[in-house]
Amino acid sequence: MSMNPTRDDFSALLDEAFGSTDFAEGTVVKGKIVGIEKDFAIVDVGLKTEGRILLKEFGTGADGKATAAIGDTVEVFLERVENALGEAVISREKARREEAWTRLEGVFERQEPVVGSIVGRVKGGFTVDLGGASAFLPGSQVDIRPVRDVGPLMGKEQPFAILKMDRPRGNIVVSRRAILEEARAEQRTELVSQLLEGEIRDGVVKNITDYGAFVDLGGIDGLLHVTDMSWKRVSHPSQVLAVGDTVKVQIVKINPDTQRISLGMKQLQSDPWDGVEAKYPVGAKLMGRITNITDYGAFVELEAGVEGLVHVSEMSWTKKNVHPGKIVSTSQEVEVVVLDVDPSKRRVSLGLKQAMANPWEQFIETHPVGSTVEGEVKNATEFGLFIGLDNDIDGMVHLSDIDWSTAGEEAIQRYKKGDMVKAKVLDVDVEKERISLGIKQLGGDPMAGDSYRKSQTVTVIVTEITSGGIEVKFGEDDAQMTAFIRKSDLSRDRSEQRPERYAVGDRLDAQITNIDKAARRVSLSVKALEMAEEKEAIEQFGSSDSGASLGDILGAALREKASKE
Repeated sequence: MSMNPTRDDFSALLDEAFGSTDFAEGTVVKGKIVGIEKDFAIVDVGLKTEGRILLKEFGTGADGKATAAIGDTVEVFLERVENALGEAVISREKARREEAWTRLEGVFERQEPVVGSIVGRVKGGFTVDLGGASAFLPGSQVDIRPVRDVGPLMGKEQPFAILKMDRPRGNIVVSRRAILEEARAEQRTELVSQLLEGEIRDGVVKNITDYGAFVDLGGIDGLLHVTDMSWKRVSHPSQVLAVGDTVKVQIVKINPDTQRISLGMKQLQSDPWDGVEAKYPVGAKLMGRITNITDYGAFVELEAGVEGLVHVSEMSWTKKNVHPGKIVSTSQEVEVVVLDVDPSKRRVSLGLKQAMANPWEQFIETHPVGSTVEGEVKNATEFGLFIGLDNDIDGMVHLSDIDWSTAGEEAIQRYKKGDMVKAKVLDVDVEKERISLGIKQLGGDPMAGDSYRKSQTVTVIVTEITSGGIEVKFGEDDAQMTAFIRKSDLSRDRSEQRPERYAVGDRLDAQITNIDKAARRVSLSVKALEMAEEKEAIEQFGSSDSGASLGDILGAALREKASKE
């Protein structure tokens, strides 16, 4: 050997000292038990020195004694070739663990189940011994449903599915639930294949929810939806069934993809909708019970399984835009009229108001056009006055029908909510539910007939004085007219044509010079009256040509007029 040994020379020296290079730290090697000292077994692994392993690592027999014996060949894990005491550091436990990991990795790749036993409880789950390797079983993976007592499962050998393996970190995650679900799926597939749609079976109610009940058909569950329990409305499944009940059901549908089974009970009963058109003809008046109230109407049960809808628009003649719950209440018995029947859509449209008298038809019978009514002012709008009448109906007095001579906008100011007023019925439209009333018609139209004529003298009362003339009113109180006498018509004498000569409330006579019925306007003139009176006096008492002065003539005329009055 050279004076300067190389790395290969050292390797050769090691081979000579230990006999082989097959021994590597961190691997599993075979050895032979060559002796037993107290609690340890002496194992020769073919190295220069032996290793020591606690006897308890080999396990014990039925008599409680160690199973290890001199001469046994065992596999051990070589941790280090030599420790400080000059021994090989070996471990039987680690050898078993390495062997188990290698075996489990093959099982994991083939996606096969592995046998193990639950040996302890840890945070979030349990510890499972897989024959030398320790695995973690999460609490959610113990069973299909939550398990309150895991005691019966502890220490019992059973199959598990390996969900995850991480050898560098020494982590194995297993599931018992996956095995159960797979077995259940196989069993379910077999049971489903034995069922037929339309078949009638007996089952037991296992669970009740808000939307239905789960029924055990003998190892497989089907869903009996609340809408398939009865032809009549069922608010909650507990009204019909209880857990443990034995029920006869029909298999309505089997979904081959999800293997879900839909069941029905009402399908075993006769359909109440058969012949519904004959039972409930349009126009028929029936009694029913309110079963449900919504924003858009109320459902009325006509018989078990047959409900009709009273739309909100058909609930009341007069209560518009009111929630149905303000008109009817649940379980109330009501009289309804059939409006429409659609058997294909299983719909019956009902009317609640049609079972009651139409208030507009009643009104026209008791208050024909031309009659007088009295009511309270409910509202004043830009269109007119709304007057409350019998049976919660309203009549409207249009602006143009308040006063003959005053503009509607001004006339409506005289009325306020709550006032009691009388009016004449002008028109009743039952279809459009409208009643037209008139206040001014009570006094008659002053422009109608021959109430006033041209050249007629009328006594007027001054209501307003302006720079251009005076405004006056005349006629009876219930049929008064208004007119305007222009400044130039106040007198034939120019010096007397002054509006300020008059005061509000003054009475004077004037002559009608023109009547415009279309425009409802009457023209008055004091000047024309003076000229007419002068002419009449001259004709009656002579003329200035016969020697009488104008003053004598007018004086005689005035004296005669005074004597007549």
